[in-house]
Amino acid sequence: MIVWDRGTWTAYKTDDPAKAIADGELHFSVKGDKLAGHFMLVRRGHDGEDNWLLFHKDDEDAVPGWDPEEHPLSVKSGRTNDEVAAAPEALWRGDLPADRAEVAVGAAGHWPAPTDDELVALDALGAGGRWNLGGRDLRLTNLGKVLLPGAEDRPEVTKRDLVRYHATVAPHMLPYLAGRPVNLHRFPNGVDREGFWQKEVAGTAPDWLTTWRNPEARPDKSEVYAVLDSPAALAWAANLAAVELHPWTSGLRDVREPDWALIDVDPGEETTFADVVLLARLHGEALRHLGVEGMPKVTGRRGIQIWVPVRAGYTFEQTRAWVRKVSKAVGSTVPELVSWEWYRDRRGGLARLDYTQNVGNKTLVAPFSARPAPGAPVSVPITWDELADPDLRPDRWTVHTVLDRLAETGDPLHPLIGRAQELPEL
Repeated sequence: MIVWDRGTWTAYKTDDPAKAIADGELHFSVKGDKLAGHFMLVRRGHDGEDNWLLFHKDDEDAVPGWDPEEHPLSVKSGRTNDEVAAAPEALWRGDLPADRAEVAVGAAGHWPAPTDDELVALDALGAGGRWNLGGRDLRLTNLGKVLLPGAEDRPEVTKRDLVRYHATVAPHMLPYLAGRPVNLHRFPNGVDREGFWQKEVAGTAPDWLTTWRNPEARPDKSEVYAVLDSPAALAWAANLAAVELHPWTSGLRDVREPDWALIDVDPGEETTFADVVLLARLHGEALRHLGVEGMPKVTGRRGIQIWVPVRAGYTFEQTRAWVRKVSKAVGSTVPELVSWEWYRDRRGGLARLDYTQNVGNKTLVAPFSARPAPGAPVSVPITWDELADPDLRPDRWTVHTVLDRLAETGDPLHPLIGRAQELPEL
């Protein structure tokens, strides 16, 4: 939502506004950028309801025919509600006092990386203890536990390493997480042991953690989800051994409307990485032909995904149908590489172009999230030109090297965040 107006208000006819509210009638004057004059707030409740009416008195500031719909722009940003919903800069937390309720979201740089002193304090904790990150108090445990074993020239990753990584990559990862529910893939005994998915936030979560209650959840399904919107929240997830983070592709503005349309090149047992790259490049040519912007991302395992931003208002049914048509056209050009069978054991080792990922609460790994594999590979956005790099591998970057890449090249997917893009008719 936009900040529609701002200014000051002053109560009159009372020295105790709180008591006036409790009594059901408050008189006050407003001096805002758009709104001015004397107002009255009156309770009209019956049968246990608590409804309020707001009246603008007929004073010198009252303008006959004045319509607030003719003044739609935010006094803070000059944007409309739709524009802010597509690319919010802040999330308002109703459970916090007003002076702490606005939580920044959006572009990299809105969230500070940990200071040198904070990282020194993390290293000094030993096996665990209290760590303050960005003003948030964290209880960290078992920091020396190895979560991801090493591989060749890639060192092992302890829980302390994962906490450090989540905190330092936060300015780049949070634009894809903040303002939306996140599913956690946890490996408390390390990735050599079977992990589990956690959606429901446990009662032991810190009180400062942003959460969202799904009003449409059935009694037997997850109701309260974590919304990771700060470096401390990412560090909290790492302390749970949440190696993988999977954000919803829809935000809290309306969880039934996706912000992204997802193309997933899912390799089969016989699929080479060269095949995956070819399928990704064919999708890129299709998008260019259609005048649609998107960007590839290596998954950190074997595949490539393509993220396509969409305007507000699309349903998952619409994005899924659109991606299906594009992927079917691409697959028809190289049928020897693609199977449309749902079950993996029926695909004959071929790749699947999985348009079915475009469903509410069916998620793909976040950009810059680690993957549960030796050496801690990371899912990383790349440019279209990098698909031609002979050194490209889907697990090329790890939690130990991806920050160097970000320092050198930045994030090519980031400029597409919040892009209000129309998908052409097919």
